[in-house]
Amino acid sequence: MKIIIVCCAVILLTAFNAKAQTTKNTQHLNQIWLAYFNQTRLSEKWGIWTDFQLRTREDFVNNISLSIVRVGVTYYIADNIRLTAGYAWANYFPGDNHKNISQTEHRPWQQFQWDAKYGRKRMVHWIRLEERFRHKILNDDALADGYNFNYRIRYNWRYELPLDKKANAPGATTFIINDEININAGKQIVYNYFDQNRFYAGLKIQLTAVSNLQFGYLNVFQQLAAGNQFKNVNALRLSYYQSIDLRHHS
Repeated sequence: MKIIIVCCAVILLTAFNAKAQTTKNTQHLNQIWLAYFNQTRLSEKWGIWTDFQLRTREDFVNNISLSIVRVGVTYYIADNIRLTAGYAWANYFPGDNHKNISQTEHRPWQQFQWDAKYGRKRMVHWIRLEERFRHKILNDDALADGYNFNYRIRYNWRYELPLDKKANAPGATTFIINDEININAGKQIVYNYFDQNRFYAGLKIQLTAVSNLQFGYLNVFQQLAAGNQFKNVNALRLSYYQSIDLRHHS
């Protein structure tokens, strides 16, 4: 636990140092992030992960910036400890340096997740490693041959505080606070080893025993590849979650 605390402190200091740089090159955006997440446990040891995400570009409803499809296979070390490995396909819709074409990304990923309960409260952690293959861009109208490549390490923690006595009962509400730090690595990374920090606060409304709706405010502060260019995104995030356990139906 001490090692985790020290690592988190170092990562946060890196993020704050990046954010402390001049803001004259910071682009401010308002977006909407929509997502569907499904985790299905097939047996005592195996399960599957699926999620779909869609994000707007600016002014909340103007244009689409990104879509992601992610799948994975999960191995349960214990009920609260799991390993997942999978593949994600991302599509970056036409943007500043590829105005008339979309850029695709292939993203294998591996994740270690663990969680703990403190009475009715819950803390979830995961560490994810991604291998990012992004199609090279020739100009506004064409993609080039080959891919740019880098690793990205993501550490995420989430704290859940039920506001009702029965947190899993339909209609029950839970307060969620969440932070995720992303760090880049690899030979092609020069200036932006710090990639981004995502802070989220919102509510979870339990719909059924296996599904819930989450909505709230998300802030993303990102350093771009040039090093002196930043994005500050204020987003409304709406997500639908399903957590299905098929062990009880066998």
